[in-house]
Amino acid sequence: MADTDTAGTGGAVVAVLRDLAAESEEVDALVADLDPARWALPTPAKGWTIAHQIAHLAWTDDKALVAATEPGRFEDEIASALAAGESYVDEGAAEGAELPPDRLLGTWRRRRGQLAEALRALPEGARLPWFGPPMSAASMASARLMETWAHGQDIADALGVRRVPTARLWHVARLGVRTRDFAFAVRGLTPPAGEFRVELTGPDGATWAFGPADAAQRITGSAHHFCLLVTQRTHRADTDLRADGEQAATWLEIAQAFAGPPGPGRARAEGGPS
Repeated sequence: MADTDTAGTGGAVVAVLRDLAAESEEVDALVADLDPARWALPTPAKGWTIAHQIAHLAWTDDKALVAATEPGRFEDEIASALAAGESYVDEGAAEGAELPPDRLLGTWRRRRGQLAEALRALPEGARLPWFGPPMSAASMASARLMETWAHGQDIADALGVRRVPTARLWHVARLGVRTRDFAFAVRGLTPPAGEFRVELTGPDGATWAFGPADAAQRITGSAHHFCLLVTQRTHRADTDLRADGEQAATWLEIAQAFAGPPGPGRARAEGGPS
């Protein structure tokens, strides 16, 4: 996962943690009052129920907590990931999904709280080991927000709930932009040499701009659609995103803001996201 912040802890991490907490509470509210049987509802992620989604968030928060508090022990996590291969994440979600819903939800609440405290307590400039390049505390918080929002979208889709996009999507959009080269490299492609210009319309109508204004390769469109795309929660054809330039068009086909092997993406849905 590419780094999203090089300024260390302090104000940057506090701001992201505040938004992460709000995002987590929104997802928590989706499941807090669910009948236990509904935790077994399938989500758009193949083989994953709502329980799997919450279990994955708790599992990843736990791994991040190890990275923040016991960085030396994180080498064991990397070894486990290499040994298990692509099944590593699925196995973690499956194990947690076996817990009773109230216990699973309690576990996620506890771990995300512990992680927030650990990230807030890290010294300025600290770097956390991860399943890729080391990250700053603010970067880790941004990555957790991205995953929380994305897996929350899976849960909302399973429940037929329409979520209202918020300004917190800025963190997801920024991470999506910063992981451009990763999306190319993980597919064995050479990343573009120059930066792209990305201009997105935020939920409040404001423009979120990334990259040089005179860049030849450009992406424009809805910030919400861009975030759905880079987290692979929608198909490229179901967005209003426009690519100007061949490399920009290629990126929209392979964009991936999350770590790990190339994601399978989502099938085209008639009508697209709103």
